[in-house]
Amino acid sequence: MKERITKAFLAELEPKDRPYEVHDTEMTGLLVRVQPTGKKSYYFTYRNSQHLRRRIRLGTVENMTPNNARDVAQERYSDIMKGIDVQTQKVLQRKEAEATKNRRLGSFINELYEPWILTHHKYGKGTLSLIRSRFSCFMNTPLEEITIRRIEAWRKDRLGDGIKPTTVNRQVAALRGLLTKAVEWEVIPDHPLQKLKALKTSSTPLVRYLSPGEETRLYRVLEERDTALKEERLRGNEWRKVRGYHLLPDLSKHTYGDRMTPMIILSLKTGLRRGELFALTWHDVNLNKRLLTVRAENAKSSKTRHLPLSETAYNALKAWHKQRDKNNPLVFPSHNGTKLTNVKKSWASILDKAQIPNFRWHDMRHDFASKLVMNGVPLNTVRELCGHADMNTTLRYAHLAPEHKADAIATLG
Repeated sequence: MKERITKAFLAELEPKDRPYEVHDTEMTGLLVRVQPTGKKSYYFTYRNSQHLRRRIRLGTVENMTPNNARDVAQERYSDIMKGIDVQTQKVLQRKEAEATKNRRLGSFINELYEPWILTHHKYGKGTLSLIRSRFSCFMNTPLEEITIRRIEAWRKDRLGDGIKPTTVNRQVAALRGLLTKAVEWEVIPDHPLQKLKALKTSSTPLVRYLSPGEETRLYRVLEERDTALKEERLRGNEWRKVRGYHLLPDLSKHTYGDRMTPMIILSLKTGLRRGELFALTWHDVNLNKRLLTVRAENAKSSKTRHLPLSETAYNALKAWHKQRDKNNPLVFPSHNGTKLTNVKKSWASILDKAQIPNFRWHDMRHDFASKLVMNGVPLNTVRELCGHADMNTTLRYAHLAPEHKADAIATLG
């Protein structure tokens, strides 16, 4: 359909069931496209240097008059006569804009890195959370502009806030891993932090473990806590009984008031990581052989390891097994039956009552390794029991067994 495009003519155009076009008789290549919704837009059609037909959108009828559209179409025609393929340039500019967007840290994470790390890394969710929270100031920064100078300034601020160098190094390592993938996927040509040196840290980091007094207080508080929980349940059921309510399970015949005591005992006596403990199932526990298995899919090293149960750990698990939820495969499920995510509130309360300062849940793992070394267990055996990926991690406990140095000197006579 051809017609001289005017304001009056455009006003008379009615939408149809399918889109249709009207070509202008005054300006070759100019047309109006009418959508079923009633939206009308100007387009300019042409053939490029390869004689391929192309079209470019000029604007909407409501924002551009016919004369304006002819002027813009004339400019596009002049570009074409000069050998400039307007549409191809527009496509390239769009692709470049999209590429630039993906090169920004936030967009790169959302579009590329997040799907990959969640699929290939067990702790990918935690890594993403760390990067997004600690490097939020860089989210709109192109990846290649996350330079050594900027990260050094960031590290200075973190250290000024009292963050330990080891923690800062670990956070920067997460960002470096992301940038390594960006280079591997050819999003950026070079790694901007390739020559960044890690902050110097102590070669023998302090290891926190329980003193004999702290250990005694901890077990006393756990025992008192279990007794209090059982008594509280009895009083609660008496209250329910009077009012005709459904009674909760009687805890008086059980060893523990809840999961906290057996969880803590098992952590202290096996060195399980928190994630390994939360993922533990009864299928992983062999009470007959007194053996506990950490499956590869739950281990940080992605390697299966088997841990013999000490008398204390065995008795704790045996007692907990008797009062377990028989319909739940998890050894320590949450109150609603799902896998635990944290026990921070209960743990903090226990430490406060036991007067044990500066002791994290993970420090129970340090306590396990430290006590083994202090009891003369070879470091390589400690490494195997803890599931350390390399010996360097285990060597942090070497100073706790100074007698091996004395034995070496003694051989000189």
